[in-house]
Formats: sequence, structure tokens, C-alpha cells
Amino acid sequence: MKRNIHLAVFFALLACFVCAANAQPVPVYTFTCTGTQGVGPCPDGGRPYTVLQGSDGNFYGTAEESEVGPNAGGGTVFSLTPGGVYTVLYTFLPGPQNNYPNGDGPGLLVQGPDGKLYGTALAGGSGNHGVLFRLNTDGSGFQVIHLFCSKPNCADGNTPTALVVGADGNLYGTTIYGGAGQTGSCTGGACGAIFRVIPSSGAYKVVFSFTNPQKQGYEPTSLMLGPNGSLYGDAGPLFEFTPSPKRFKVTKFPVVNGIPAIGNPSVVGPNGNIYGLYFVDGTSGIGLFEFEVNGKKGKDVQLFPFYNTIDGGGSPQQVILASDGNIWLCDYNGSTGYGDILSLSLSDGTLLQSFTPFSPSAAVGAYPFGITQAADGILWGTASDFGIAPEGDFADGTVYSLNAGLPPR
Repeated sequence: MKRNIHLAVFFALLACFVCAANAQPVPVYTFTCTGTQGVGPCPDGGRPYTVLQGSDGNFYGTAEESEVGPNAGGGTVFSLTPGGVYTVLYTFLPGPQNNYPNGDGPGLLVQGPDGKLYGTALAGGSGNHGVLFRLNTDGSGFQVIHLFCSKPNCADGNTPTALVVGADGNLYGTTIYGGAGQTGSCTGGACGAIFRVIPSSGAYKVVFSFTNPQKQGYEPTSLMLGPNGSLYGDAGPLFEFTPSPKRFKVTKFPVVNGIPAIGNPSVVGPNGNIYGLYFVDGTSGIGLFEFEVNGKKGKDVQLFPFYNTIDGGGSPQQVILASDGNIWLCDYNGSTGYGDILSLSLSDGTLLQSFTPFSPSAAVGAYPFGITQAADGILWGTASDFGIAPEGDFADGTVYSLNAGLPPR
């Protein structure tokens, strides 16, 4: 009897392996625009940016534009059921002077502890410096929480680059410019900021400004929640910010060929360490790094060998830790120029799998940007251009799914 059970398990695992080996992404929704030669309006949005699975099991995301061509702008927030039913939750409209007062080009999106969707638009608002907004998952209650660069010298931050939920239930994010530190050493006149939003009140506050590029880094581009409740990000060196009691410190990356590596912390591994991708200026390649949160200073960052040395290592975008214990990511250009989906070993950073289904003529489109894993183990992502549209229209990206045989989360 035990032998039969073992055989059943073996054949089930074999079936999963074969399924994964033959798996290919399939389009769940294609963003269709009206017009010819890639110019025209996109009533449901176009150029999808990111997608996440909400607490209700549905998927939520943003599409960066409402029209393709010279008048490109706007964008949408959308929902998508696992069965593919698409709903526009909110459309960003131009104001009287085409200034998009509620935001233009939505990108980042997270679900807060209150169940609401929080997001950023990279442009629009006050002086076209970006907007922080929230709305309910049914599309009601849209609210602009903050207009970036609405204070003198952009002391409240300028151009959002990251958004996460902190351990205290508040939302935190970064802006690449602005903040209290006015200095000629930083592009745009200021070095960037970390901000906080309290969901219960919507109160916005800059909680840290990058004022010393040499000691703190500058122009932060990422933020993630660490295993110890601190926030980690990339500002040249890897930084750690603890909201309460307030504390900030940096960890410099190892030097490769005389040049410090630059890394983007992305996920927490099962060992409590932080992982992300790194590159070295002037060197063709990109690889996985491991940061030991409680490691000895100077020996707490390990760089794994490059997994890719083609064309500078590609253009990796979103990185996740999937239920198989490996890193999964989408590469915007990839090996073909149109994008790949890759998996990397968490233990040594080697390339395990590569999916190259993207092209201008593929049903899933091209240039993948966002990726996430649903509760059932299936990967979902966005391709930011192309796809297959009805005759007379054109496609401007897709949301796709990939059943790679991964276990449920």
C-alpha cells in the first residue's frame, strides 16, 4: 500500500514537472485601443504597469495611459477576476488645461490594511510632480491623499518611486527628488525622501529626507518591509530605516573591479535574509545578492555570480519570492529584446528557468513589467505593449497568467 502511495506521489510530481516544462503564459485580458498604426484612444486603459491579488481573490492593477500617440496620458485603475472579467475602477482625466489634477500615468499600487487600494501617479497634480491616491476595491471613494511638490522647494517630496505597507500598519514610500535636503549634489535640487501615510486619517508626512549624499546615499528608488519591521531600500548604498524609534543606517555593497555594486532589495528569504538584484556600472551583467540582516558589518552582503551577461544583464523589473522557494522576475527586454520570465535559485543565484514567449505578434504581447503569484500558485503579470486585438483596433498590452506548476502559497 505504501509503495502505491509513493508511486502516486512520484507520478504527481512528474506530471507537475512536465507541466512546468511545457508551460507558456496565456493572455487573460488584452487592452484594446481604437485607431490605426498604434495611435488612438484606449477606453479601458493601455500600457498596464502592475498587478496584485487582493484580499478578496480578485486582481487589481494600473494601466498608464488612456490614449496612445502624441496626446498620450491619463490611465486607469482596474480590477480583474480570476475568470477574466475586467472592470475599470477609475480613469484619470485631463483637467481644463490638460494638467491631470488627480494624476497622470498611474503606476504603483498596494492594498492597505483597511482594504483600500493605494497608488501613485508619476505625473499630474501640482506642477506635474505626481500624486498619491486611494480608492475602494469597487472603484468608489477615490481620494487624492497628496500632491507631490506642493510645498516650497518640494520639501514634501517630488516624484514617487516606491510604496509599501509597514509593520505598524501605515504606508511608506519614497520619492526620488525633493525632501528637506536642498543641495547642489543631487539632481533636481534635493536628494529624495521617505514619506508615511496613516490610513485611518490619510495624513501624509515626510519622515526622512536624504540630506547627505556621501553618507546616506541619494535619490531612493525602492522600498520593502524587512523581517525585523524596518524598511530597506536602494539609494546607491542599501539603506535601513526604522520608523519608531527613528533610525537610519546604510550598508555599502562590495567593490567589483574597483566599482561599488548597486543593489535593489526586493524579498525576504525563509532564512530571514534580504535578496535582490545587483549590477556594476560599466560591467555587463546582473546577479542576485543576499543581505544578512543581522550580519557583521562589512561581511553582510554576498554577491552571487551574474546569471546574465548579455547586453548588460537585461532590464529586470519586479522581483518576487514564489512558493517553490525560488526568485521569479520579469525582464523587460530579455534575451530576445521583447522580454523574458526568469526563475533563479535562492541558494546560489543561478538561472533555473527562462520563458521567452513575448513578441509584437504574440498573444501575450511584449515587454513584461509586473509579476505576482496568486494564492493558487499561478503567476500573473503584465506585458506593457502589443497583444492581439480585433481587426481595425490595436492592442496596447496584456495581463497574462502562467501555470508553471508551482504549489499554492
